[in-house]
Amino acid sequence: MRHSHRVRFPGHGGNILTGILEVPAEEVRAWMVFSHCFTCNKDLKAIVRIARGLTERGWGILRYDFAGLGGSEGTFADTNFSTNCEDLRRAVEFLSGTYHPPRFLFGLSFGGAASLAMADELPSIAGVITLASPSDTSHLADLLSSMNPCIESEGQGTVVIGGLSHTISKQMLDDFRSHDLPTRIRELRKPLLVLHSPEDETVAYRHALALAGLATHGTEQPNPAGSGLYPRSLITLPGSNHLLTNSERDTPFVVGVIDEWCRRFV
Repeated sequence: MRHSHRVRFPGHGGNILTGILEVPAEEVRAWMVFSHCFTCNKDLKAIVRIARGLTERGWGILRYDFAGLGGSEGTFADTNFSTNCEDLRRAVEFLSGTYHPPRFLFGLSFGGAASLAMADELPSIAGVITLASPSDTSHLADLLSSMNPCIESEGQGTVVIGGLSHTISKQMLDDFRSHDLPTRIRELRKPLLVLHSPEDETVAYRHALALAGLATHGTEQPNPAGSGLYPRSLITLPGSNHLLTNSERDTPFVVGVIDEWCRRFV
């Protein structure tokens, strides 16, 4: 039977981040760091179910909260994509120093974007898994700005996401637009597994095609995907929504695919 342990460790700027270690009852195949989506947290139902499903198959999982969300310290309006990436680095450092260096980064939605941005900077990482993740960060800045123009004109504003109000600052949007994630993705030197639904109501399926190297945005060059040492795999989840809440079939399928894919790199 698996075991769950609450942990705390320093994130960017000295903020204390909270996490949960899901530990298999038997020997750990390898460790993964699981990063959550924009404005959500480690206790999102899909994240908990997938993490525990993978742990039942022998994978150790660290799921944690970015600064300003869930149980972690910090103010959400002061965070951005850069701070998320630094928090992810600190999570990897914590796991490496406490248990064992993780072999995989796994991210849901915006957490997947951070995983993609950081993978090549973390030597222990053997592969990246994204679920419903975007292929750029600038589109989120544009979306938030359209939801409340005061963010840019007055420096901050409130938006409602998932029924909850969040204060968004202009610095956050500026940071989102400063990252060239498409280039990071094209140059990624780690195997990549992309899971995405064509019916995703939040992150369009075109992002999955771009991640897998099957499509481009604007003048971008195609990704060098699908061959050699850094293969890219796209698994489509027909009928699923963004957070996998509309079908009980999704979690066991996603867990099974990730389990089999990761075994190839351990």
